[in-house]
Amino acid sequence: MTHEFTENYDVIVIGAGHAGVEASLATSRMGCKTLLATINLEMLAFMPCNPSIGGSAKGIVVREIDALGGEMGKNIDKSYIQMKMLNTGKGPAVRALRAQADKALYARNMKHTVEQQENLTLRQTMIDEILVEDDKVVGVRTATNQKYSAQAVIVTTGTALRGEIILGELKYSSGPNNSLASVTLADNLRGLGLEIGRFKTGTPPRVKANSINYDETEIQPGDERPNHFSFMSKDADYLQNQIPCWLTYTNQNSHDIINKNLYRAPMFSGIVKGVGPRYCPSIEDKIVRFADKDRHQLFLEPEGRETEEVYIQGLSTSLPEDVQKDLVHSIKGLENAEMMRTGYAIEYDIVLPHQLRATLETKKISGLFTAGQTNGTSGYEEAAGQGIVAGINAALKVQGKPEMILKRSDAYIGVMIDDLVTKGTLEPYRLLTSRAEYRLILRHDNADMRLTEIGYQVGLVDEKRYQQFAVKKVQFDNELKRLESLKLKPVPETNQMVEEMGFKPLTDAVTAKEFMRRPEVTYADAVCFIGPAAEDLDSKLIELLETEIKYEGYIKKALDQVAKMKRMEEKRIPKNIDWDAIDSIATEARQKFKKINPETIGQASRISGVNPADISILMVYLEGRRQTAKNKQ
Repeated sequence: MTHEFTENYDVIVIGAGHAGVEASLATSRMGCKTLLATINLEMLAFMPCNPSIGGSAKGIVVREIDALGGEMGKNIDKSYIQMKMLNTGKGPAVRALRAQADKALYARNMKHTVEQQENLTLRQTMIDEILVEDDKVVGVRTATNQKYSAQAVIVTTGTALRGEIILGELKYSSGPNNSLASVTLADNLRGLGLEIGRFKTGTPPRVKANSINYDETEIQPGDERPNHFSFMSKDADYLQNQIPCWLTYTNQNSHDIINKNLYRAPMFSGIVKGVGPRYCPSIEDKIVRFADKDRHQLFLEPEGRETEEVYIQGLSTSLPEDVQKDLVHSIKGLENAEMMRTGYAIEYDIVLPHQLRATLETKKISGLFTAGQTNGTSGYEEAAGQGIVAGINAALKVQGKPEMILKRSDAYIGVMIDDLVTKGTLEPYRLLTSRAEYRLILRHDNADMRLTEIGYQVGLVDEKRYQQFAVKKVQFDNELKRLESLKLKPVPETNQMVEEMGFKPLTDAVTAKEFMRRPEVTYADAVCFIGPAAEDLDSKLIELLETEIKYEGYIKKALDQVAKMKRMEEKRIPKNIDWDAIDSIATEARQKFKKINPETIGQASRISGVNPADISILMVYLEGRRQTAKNKQ
């Protein structure tokens, strides 16, 4: 079929949420003529749920996006009202930054960035159809019957795909925040032969700030010490007049109200059909599942400087409006709170992610990529992380360059994508530190060391940024070498200083690096003996040095594991393999192999239900194939 195209693009991105924004900025900055199409321009980079960026694992993803050359970190650094480092009392592998956003400012700043971006066209239009010829994307058709050509299309529709809002007994077609749902496109994706799932998520009520009795709650201030998501942000710009959050709790009265009205709760009455997020359940689900708990934490989070709306984190619900009011008024500090918005649930279609490659391109249709909640994830950060990967790979495909795949040992983004494409997901997927087996090398402080080189190689990190990174890397390497070369000897003068600092005296000569391995010794302590570095070192670089030195043994073990896994990742599985031709593998393994079609032995070994014996048999079979092919030559 020949199409009459009215406009021509290299890449078209459908949906301008957090995934779509990162995808379109990546493709356009890499030199591709890009169209970013959205149902509603006012919803660009909108936060329909919590007004925050970051948190456990998620905060590391934002830093990884920034290290690759993405925008989320820069944007939140321009629009936060509070910044806080989490898990400071725990090890470096689980520390992560979290920021409360000025919700309106965040979206406004991101929209301005998109509007100013060269090679990027932003348009309010609804895409109804992805045009495909010979299993290859050729363009899209809009609801107004305009046809635009493209070599790659990235679907980042969030919760809009056949979206339905549920509030008590009320259920109606809608995307988030009462925007239009995308119904025709959902049908089109099915028609293209993609397997579609149905998920659910939700949001809590918002209350008016001046109706809250803060005396009955506990203040949760931000950090005084500067921290940023973007490696390019400066400490001098750190916000001093931050806005606090507040902590309160549900109580027995709250739980009684919910229990008495469970028969009216859509989750329990049968109205909700989609699968909800296990790690962010509704309050009614929590009350039922954790009946032994007499209270649950609730955080009151301001939505911005110039709004009275306060988000009740932890009170996600789809109970009827009258029940929500009673529930809110049962909570300490909210007895007289004015509810400005009711909570609601939203059901939506997803593309089951086992149909994707690690580039986020669909296996079935060349040039068709999906990212974000479309792939079954939850969270702005997970969406943005997928968006930048899909954008990079779409641009590389258009340019005929090698694809970029982030491994599990490269980034939390790599962990997430591998989980999705290898294991699939039966519920909205959320990143957790426990999902990353190499979390000690996937830290908040070293995201640029891991990924900025990759961002530069694919053409997303510009020359100025890369040179700043190169200077930092040289400083790090030079200071590490200096700490390894200079020694502290157990002479009386040295030991007197050591003891005055409150440390055990030296019995043998040690390098400054070995001295720093003592848990209580800081870089500043070591400098007292060896003198300062030739040039001033940034405080964040010093933290990185301390972490790398103190955890060197554990980091080395993790890197050894990565090296072993790398050998398995390099053993590729032919695309045309006949899984039925492999004798002796278990039936479950054969079924999973057929469904997922792993691309490497490493990926095959991570599939749920596949055991080591199946992998051994597969490797023997592939070696036999290789030898047969070699003998025929």
